[in-house]
Amino acid sequence: MDWSGFGALIPVLSGSPGAGGSVLAAALADALQLGGRCALLVDAADPSRSGLAVAASSEGPWVHQPHAQLVIRYSWRGYALLARLESSLPTITPGMVPPPPAWLPELDPLHATIVDIGHDGWRAAANPLAGAGGWLRRGTPAPRPLLVVRPTRPSLRHAEQVLARLEPWITAGAAVPPYQLAVMGAKRWPPQVVGAAGRRLDALLDEAVFVPHDAEVEVGGVTAELLPDKVLDAVSPLLQDWGLLSPTGRSRSRREGRR
Repeated sequence: MDWSGFGALIPVLSGSPGAGGSVLAAALADALQLGGRCALLVDAADPSRSGLAVAASSEGPWVHQPHAQLVIRYSWRGYALLARLESSLPTITPGMVPPPPAWLPELDPLHATIVDIGHDGWRAAANPLAGAGGWLRRGTPAPRPLLVVRPTRPSLRHAEQVLARLEPWITAGAAVPPYQLAVMGAKRWPPQVVGAAGRRLDALLDEAVFVPHDAEVEVGGVTAELLPDKVLDAVSPLLQDWGLLSPTGRSRSRREGRR
């Protein structure tokens, strides 16, 4: 797969239901736009179950229709471009999601694309060659998928099964493994969770990124407002390590300019 048009590709895969993948995807896009980078935030979820349903600060008229009953609408989230599905269908399964090339807008340069894969990681991982799972396809430059979990034993058990489902595709060279683990709602592993990870997940534990709990985000989810600084502070070092943000970090004036 040729991913060069998307800039740095960061698919966000939920390891368990309600893991916080939408919050992480929005946080990455917010940190990038405040750092002066051109970011595309893709919402590949079923619209009726999307965690980014009210994430746009300005709804856009620009649409692309890859299918008679599916529309991709481009809107703005601050300075980041947000692409979401719209449909008259009662539900959209992972296999019905348009392939990645259908989402690519005419932006130059596009520094990074963050994808909220949605659909529950278990379902999306069933086929990384098509639909929502297509964002996990091996290609050049290599995508850097993030696997999202909660700091709980049930979430880690779910995530282990998602990795087990992906494993044959990774072994066959068709899909890329998760690059890093993101733990939502914690600053460290709770003592009760230590030792709960399976063999596949265990390899990701040492380099896990922790995103602290925020009461406002917990209650309201992702809204049109940029996420709180403490959430962005947690993901910014990851983007800096990847060369997507400068060490000086985000621009406060750019944040204030969106208010």
